[in-house]
Amino acid sequence: MSTTSTPSSTHTRVKSAELFEEAQRRFPGGVNSPVRAFGAVGGTPLFMERGVGAHVWDADGQRYIDFCCSWGPLILGHAHPAVQERIMKAVADGTSFGTPTRLENELGGLILDHHPFAERIRFVSSGTEAAMSAIRLARGVTGRSKILKFDGCYHGHVDALLVKAGSGLATLGTSTSAGVPEAYARETLVLPLNDLDALEATMKQYADDLAVVAIEPIPANNGLLIQDPAFLQGVRDLCDRYGVLLLFDEVISGFRVAFGGAAEYYGIRPDVMAFGKIIGGGMPVGAYAAAADIMDHVAPVGPVYQAGTLSGNPVAMAAGAGQLTECLKPGFYEDQERRTRLLVDPILAHAEASGYPLRIFTRGSIFWLAFSDKVHIRRSSEIDPDSMAHFSRLHAALLERGVYLGPSGYEVGFVSAAHDEAVIEEAVQAFKGALDAVFG
Repeated sequence: MSTTSTPSSTHTRVKSAELFEEAQRRFPGGVNSPVRAFGAVGGTPLFMERGVGAHVWDADGQRYIDFCCSWGPLILGHAHPAVQERIMKAVADGTSFGTPTRLENELGGLILDHHPFAERIRFVSSGTEAAMSAIRLARGVTGRSKILKFDGCYHGHVDALLVKAGSGLATLGTSTSAGVPEAYARETLVLPLNDLDALEATMKQYADDLAVVAIEPIPANNGLLIQDPAFLQGVRDLCDRYGVLLLFDEVISGFRVAFGGAAEYYGIRPDVMAFGKIIGGGMPVGAYAAAADIMDHVAPVGPVYQAGTLSGNPVAMAAGAGQLTECLKPGFYEDQERRTRLLVDPILAHAEASGYPLRIFTRGSIFWLAFSDKVHIRRSSEIDPDSMAHFSRLHAALLERGVYLGPSGYEVGFVSAAHDEAVIEEAVQAFKGALDAVFG
């Protein structure tokens, strides 16, 4: 397969279409995760065959600059030697043992030695499992049952967290997925982001039964809803006042905006943290962490049971250790943010000069395209659903120009260390051409 193939507007993606037709006979909707479907943008999902650095190639040999980066884990880019070599060595020694391994100690130590708020950690196999386990831990520590989350934040497909708010100020959640009993959902309170008055009123009402407030400190699953740091600090202060634990879900922001995630970035201490994505270097992994006195409630030391046959899988541990060692190099995160600005700033300048309705919100190396004139978008309700039609057209125009984004306007994009200045300049020109095709 050629490594230099370039995009063509006449490319038909025949092999992806054939593979998708086959997949639809085997998997619901032809995919094994709904975010991979192209329902929001139209057309056939691309079947990727390989990735190197900042690029991926589909089944037809078409090359794309990849800003999905496997939805965030690939902060070094595809097939980075520091990760690949560690994976190959681990696989050669065996893929799973069901026993402790030295690699768990290595990755655990790497995280705990450099994270400002983590003293103990437990590895699991996904971000969803990390959030679920962190919620159970908070309930076990406090002896309370209710949890509070914010509309627009996603914490995995856990039954009690697949809920939305009702019409009242602080109503109990109602299920947003078939198969989730309403009794589970009623244990979850849902509030809008960026409203400390509503939060305080709710905590005052439910403090005796509220175990934890869960939040993505940088909400990045329903747009990039950048919060005022004063709001995040206010959440911390209210949790202290009412004796409620604060959970930072850093599955996306952890090790992405800083090694210590949003907690380090904003200088706010959570009680419990959920991790995923980056700590596995592209392999399935998650973790939850806290101070020692909280984590010592987890079995076998304490009464909160949580287990996993593949937790601490040696291949995932090796990949994560290889990747996070690179992230700890001096200037890594500053350079990530610098190159993200190199991408975003000229695209925004072109859009403004052309009168196109585009804003791009960023935190670190995370970015999100919003077709809006709003300076801030802090709640999911502030996103105009009609604007998604613009994203659908832009997504198609970018594919024709060799740029791959996740197939939803509500999803964020990621810049990796492999997106060097030459790749970024190529991407900028593709974005400008795509914007002209959509709006010009």
